[in-house]
Amino acid sequence: MTMKRPTTIGLALLPLLAISAAHADMMANIKSSGELKCAVYSDVPPFSSPDPKTRQLAGMDIDLCNALAKQMNVKLTLVPTSVEARIAVIATGRADVLIANLAYTKTRGNQIQFSDPYYVAREMLLVKAPLADKPLSYFKGKRISATKGTTSEQSIHIKGGKAVTFQDSASAFLALEQNKSVGFVTNTMTGIKTISQAKKDGINLAMIKEPMALEPIGVGMKRDEPALLASVNSSLKAMDDDGTIDKIWDTWIGPNTEYKMVREERVQPLSSLKFEPLE
Repeated sequence: MTMKRPTTIGLALLPLLAISAAHADMMANIKSSGELKCAVYSDVPPFSSPDPKTRQLAGMDIDLCNALAKQMNVKLTLVPTSVEARIAVIATGRADVLIANLAYTKTRGNQIQFSDPYYVAREMLLVKAPLADKPLSYFKGKRISATKGTTSEQSIHIKGGKAVTFQDSASAFLALEQNKSVGFVTNTMTGIKTISQAKKDGINLAMIKEPMALEPIGVGMKRDEPALLASVNSSLKAMDDDGTIDKIWDTWIGPNTEYKMVREERVQPLSSLKFEPLE
């Protein structure tokens, strides 16, 4: 028996079929499998870290993953990842979404797509108390410390300061304590905690009111997946409207926690925010 050779049309369709398979609709796959694979930190409290009692991952991002899966009416599978690998886990398709306190930057925006932000983080300048009422313009050209390679460092350059960088935030803070810098830049959460801890050690710090930079925090997804993006955005809006995000926020980083964070912005399109994106 002789085998039929593929027709010219059949051969022409093969590459198209391959492309189609490679670019399958992730939202359709999520619906058909009934499963949402959500990438989270493996150990970054209070966002996602092992609970000492249960050894299961717990935190703000875990609760957000659960709420998102519930809103999309699918079961949740967590995909633990590191800070370094969190973009790759989405770009390679190992997870459907990434909820890992992910701030929008120009570089990340070219690698993956972002949902509407569910809150806006801020890079803030910590100084010793006597400088508390100074405007940001006062610090132009002055030595300001930050962790090397972070958005905190970027914000110093944007605001015209002279960045003095260190491998970790503890060393960057020590520079301020020892007057090797006039300020230390970090996110609001870390800043509030640092001020509280420093006070116990007899060091009075303050946070300059004007932020160094704004960082919209959203859900990360693979690029060119419009159906998934639309579903995540509509789910976040519903979670915002019914108070789910507020409840999760208050549990983990709200006013009655050590972080004392107040949620100011609601879920809104990235384009509606007035900010200068970091690199």
